[in-house]
Amino acid sequence: MATAEDIASDTFLTAAQAWSYKGIPPNPTAWLYSVAKNKAKNHLQRNSIFENKVSPEIQTLKTYDPEIDLSLQNITDSQLQMMFAICHPAIPPEAQIGLSLRILCGFGIDEVAEAFLTNKETINKRLFRAKEKIRNEKIGIEMPGPAEIDNRLENVLTTIYLLFSEGYYSVSDNQVLRKDLCFEAMRLCHMLIENEGTNKPPVNALLSLMYFHASRFEARTDQNGRLILYEDQDTNLWNYDLVAKGASYLNLATTGTQLSKYHIEASIAYWHTQKNDSKQKWENILQLYNRLLQIAYSPIAALNRTFALAKANSPEEAIIEAEKLKLTGNQFYYTLLGELYTGIDNEQAKLNFEKALTLIKTPADNAIIQGKIDKLQN
Repeated sequence: MATAEDIASDTFLTAAQAWSYKGIPPNPTAWLYSVAKNKAKNHLQRNSIFENKVSPEIQTLKTYDPEIDLSLQNITDSQLQMMFAICHPAIPPEAQIGLSLRILCGFGIDEVAEAFLTNKETINKRLFRAKEKIRNEKIGIEMPGPAEIDNRLENVLTTIYLLFSEGYYSVSDNQVLRKDLCFEAMRLCHMLIENEGTNKPPVNALLSLMYFHASRFEARTDQNGRLILYEDQDTNLWNYDLVAKGASYLNLATTGTQLSKYHIEASIAYWHTQKNDSKQKWENILQLYNRLLQIAYSPIAALNRTFALAKANSPEEAIIEAEKLKLTGNQFYYTLLGELYTGIDNEQAKLNFEKALTLIKTPADNAIIQGKIDKLQN
């Protein structure tokens, strides 16, 4: 058992290192199977002790090289088992998600740290302790029972959500939009829906949310990969086939009585796919943000709410609410304040944009904010 765990751990480490540099392979599970099989063979060849102590049955099996089952169903089942195994309750939630992002999604340590708004040293410690917990608790790679699935599903969904978020607004590789990560998150969510035990309303709501966001991919960046802000997007580039798919999954998510944050975020994303810029549209979005903050408060959601407040009511009212948040370490806080002050107090707008520049992490964002400052000075 210990040898198998060592081989599995070594395989995951190899995957984390290789995928961070080369990207996720087309068939991640087949890749893991192949690497693990080769490592097992090398182990048997290196250690002569096995020649004398293993049973005759094992000796016979050693010379037989069975075909690995790489059927789509087996690969899908294996990936689901791995996702839920990592999200074991014995592992702290932050470590579960971090380990999933690192091993299953190919995130680098920097990307995991960014997702948690912390530093690399903290993430490395979390991942080390999580791997030790898997080893010590002898956690098996298998699907838990129905009751346990519900307990672990929330963190599985959080992992997928963070994976999509990193792709939707990336701070790595100088890319604003990494479609490969977004599509991988959508693929993982589809896997959950195709499994009877995990096809739950929040899963459908999350997939709906991702489809609504994906419908605006082609309008979010220009031909040079620079970000195009929502109000400047060419709505003719929005994909309404994807909007329809999002609406279909959102409708499926309404079964039952559970209301998750994904239901509300999907509804907000739906309204963002509507071309009109009416007061009613923004009032609906504002009310949805009010509900979201009641069930799953986050500073970023509160900040986004103030933009909807400006559109539904007035920029002056939004400024008051935004400044109450005091998110002084966040570039989007100062960017939004710069937007809200523009036309009301351009000098204050310029000061906020300049503060945002000191916090920006990507050249694309830098170019956008510098453009806004230049426009104010002209």
